[in-house]
Amino acid sequence: MLVLHYTGMQTAEEAIARLRDAEARVSAHYVVDEDGTLYALVPEERRAWHAGKGVWQGETDCNAASIGIEIVNPGHQWGYRDFPDVQIDAVIALIADIRGRWTIPDDRIIGHSDLAPDRKEDPGERFPWKRLAGEGHGLWFEPAPERVAALGPPLGLGDEGLGVIVLRAGLHRLGYGLMPGGDYDDATQQTVTAFQRHWRQERVDGIADGQTRATLMGVLQLATAESRTGVLP
Repeated sequence: MLVLHYTGMQTAEEAIARLRDAEARVSAHYVVDEDGTLYALVPEERRAWHAGKGVWQGETDCNAASIGIEIVNPGHQWGYRDFPDVQIDAVIALIADIRGRWTIPDDRIIGHSDLAPDRKEDPGERFPWKRLAGEGHGLWFEPAPERVAALGPPLGLGDEGLGVIVLRAGLHRLGYGLMPGGDYDDATQQTVTAFQRHWRQERVDGIADGQTRATLMGVLQLATAESRTGVLP
């Protein structure tokens, strides 16, 4: 899989120094600066310590199964801002290059927050996942209004019943570590928030409104189609 991060530090120099510091015990395969400069830090075939504890599609040792890309941005703590076009151009070119060497399905191109919703926010709701998918990397779906309206009122913390069961099952099927069954607990709220950061970026509040749930169903359909055919419809 590919895991995208933001550096979450005040400068690129500070982030790169930390990633090169053996005592920090963190590393990544690549860093992409805001001006598009690419730094290769760890060979792709070697493990880098970028993902930490988390789960995606049943994989619990994500460091061993992924290539990590750190994208320079101060993050939510230091003044989160939009990613420059030249930086995203470089990210897209890097992903295309990596996928030329490795078999990485679109539903395994994820953010750090996807595999660790309880502790991570990056690369966050300003990251242009839609643009990546438009270039052929990752999944993106925008539901029709009538599909959204048919799903009824939002679901949130404390709710239970069939709607919550379906929601949790869908998130688990896509790849999140949230287990099926149960009510709308803290883990569900954290997972919905992570999903929104990636696929419902206009609303990042952990409440599963109709748009969020319709988007989840659409993304699942795309992922299923890809797994059956090897290509998106």
